[in-house]
Amino acid sequence: MFNSQKPTLEELPTSAQLLKSTVIAAASAAVILITVVLPAEYGIDPTRVGSLLGLTEMGEIKAQLAEEAAADQQANATGETSVLDTIFGAFVGAAYAQDAPEWTEEYNVVLTPGEGIEVKLAMQAGAEVEFLWVAENGILNYDLHGDASGGEFISYEKGRGLPMDEDVLTAAFTGNHGWFWRNRDRQDVTLTLYVRGDYSEMKRP
Repeated sequence: MFNSQKPTLEELPTSAQLLKSTVIAAASAAVILITVVLPAEYGIDPTRVGSLLGLTEMGEIKAQLAEEAAADQQANATGETSVLDTIFGAFVGAAYAQDAPEWTEEYNVVLTPGEGIEVKLAMQAGAEVEFLWVAENGILNYDLHGDASGGEFISYEKGRGLPMDEDVLTAAFTGNHGWFWRNRDRQDVTLTLYVRGDYSEMKRP
């Protein structure tokens, strides 16, 4: 048997002390949730602390991957196929490769199944860039967005399962603006990006 003595009433914490400890623990948990968990897991960063720690980008990538996985599962469940998109992408890509407009720069890369890549343009606020990208032999998911060193971020548009896209990108602020593509098809896809306009540098992988 243990000869331990039971604590006296004077040694036990008071109700006020217990309440204070509970409040402090709850406040600490709330701070961790807002500054760490939400940015790292869901890309939600109301305090901007997540951006400073590099957690927000991690959460945005996780959320994007989860959305893509859900979309892929739904496509498989409904029996969708990308055969027509593959043929269309190959046709359009070949046409533009033979008779492309006068573009300032052209970038080509082959994406294997599941592979993603990001290309950014260094642009000043209000600058405009015309762009065209074409996926040959398949389709791509994409996210057109911008970011800056001060923590600014903007998502212009997203798309899933497309063989091409063409538009004008207007920079919302001074920083890096461009695309993240991912190959969710079952074969290698050749991506070709054409750009022209007001930008100082193309930042490639």
